[in-house]
Amino acid sequence: MENKLKIQIWSDIMCPYCYIGKRRIEAALEQFKHKNAVEIEWKSFQLDANFVASEGDNLTEHLAEKYGKDKKWAQEMMDNMTQNAKNAGLDFHFEKAVMANSFDAHRLLHLAKKFQLGNELKELLFKAYLTDGKNIGDLATLKELGIQAGLDAAAIDDVLQSDAYATNVKQDIEMAQNIGVQGVPFFVLDNKYAISGAQHVDTFVQTIEKVWQEGQFDSKITVINTPSEGSCDINGCN
Repeated sequence: MENKLKIQIWSDIMCPYCYIGKRRIEAALEQFKHKNAVEIEWKSFQLDANFVASEGDNLTEHLAEKYGKDKKWAQEMMDNMTQNAKNAGLDFHFEKAVMANSFDAHRLLHLAKKFQLGNELKELLFKAYLTDGKNIGDLATLKELGIQAGLDAAAIDDVLQSDAYATNVKQDIEMAQNIGVQGVPFFVLDNKYAISGAQHVDTFVQTIEKVWQEGQFDSKITVINTPSEGSCDINGCN
């Protein structure tokens, strides 16, 4: 068996269920006696790669317009996610959300991954967008969050003032397409099994235990489930 059980997670900072999924797999790992032998790798994904922010953007109106629904539908969707977040110990404030394109944040995450700080920065980015109402498309905000995560300020500037890691972000997205990712979060365990969506903690626990016990890893991915809820895709969040 490999020394590390690797879990790759495709997600977007703009995806509420991705933050919930992060909490649920963390809870699962707390129940796993070999948790110190698990390596998490965050992979880039964008729900709306072409989004361009503008002054006065309103999340409720944007969601309603994008998915051809009314504002009541959009508000009910956000209320449902807020309650799911509370159940996972998170505090969402969509009324403060600043809409942004997450591409630069994903580039910075690749820098963080280089220094084994990907999980720290991912947590800060999720909280900034979904709880604190910060603009994660703003370079000054990204620099502040990067420093909080433990990154060097000069290294952050080098990335944000260039197109560094742009190719890495695009490669992650292409890889997701190649393995058939329809929505995020999407978890791949040692390139053998996958879990789609922010599933219940027990699902994560059982799958992690299964992968660990089998101990023989191959390149074929078997999706454990295709959920009707608990994930976000280009058509919205369920």
